[in-house]
Amino acid sequence: MKFKVCTCWDDGVVNDIRLAGLFRKYGAKATFNLNPGLLKEERTESRWADPLHDGWACRGFCTGKLALRDVPEVYAGFELASHCWRHENAGSIPDADWIKAALDARHWLEDVAQKPCLGFAWPCGISTPGTVAALRAAGFAYGRSTKTADDVLRDNPEPMTLKSNCHFQDTRRFWSCYKAARESGGVFYFWGHSYEMMDYDRFWEQMENALRYIAEDPDAEWIDVVDAARLVSARNAGAAAGA
Repeated sequence: MKFKVCTCWDDGVVNDIRLAGLFRKYGAKATFNLNPGLLKEERTESRWADPLHDGWACRGFCTGKLALRDVPEVYAGFELASHCWRHENAGSIPDADWIKAALDARHWLEDVAQKPCLGFAWPCGISTPGTVAALRAAGFAYGRSTKTADDVLRDNPEPMTLKSNCHFQDTRRFWSCYKAARESGGVFYFWGHSYEMMDYDRFWEQMENALRYIAEDPDAEWIDVVDAARLVSARNAGAAAGA
């Protein structure tokens, strides 16, 4: 039975270069959720943290950020989505300022991509009723949350707070949800940050093995996250019409 697979990745970090290369190698589609206001004129390289002098790090790994000029080349052929201008959390600033940050990022990305960028990923997974309404009114197709769904199509009543199946490093859930989507002809959706693989080759091998497995599955078809959100909306509309 044919089924769909989609994925998205946050924050515009240097490790996305390696990740995008893997996606191209295996013919995978992906959406990258970016904060243009956090990208500088020059790229910053990743490094291992000094615990006495550095702030936040992922398991001791300080991720580098891409330069603004890197965006067109690194993400060529992939979908781009707003992750707010500077990763502004919903509710941390007035809603009017927040939606402006979401739209500023979207407009910048649309200028780069030369096509609509209608996706959104909630920074830190935080949303409020007011920002959900603002996102919808601004014409976004979806807003990805950090919550999980056993069935992406069945368990998403609201595409503005779109749930995925799992984080990519939750390997048990990754493969159980993959199998369930395969058996039902549904959608399998995973997400993450490429810096979570750091420079640790075993993590990258694990990701490559997963992509190879999906590429070799004759029933798997890659779609973009915006396509999954549209399937959710269509299913919800059909369910409402039949109620």
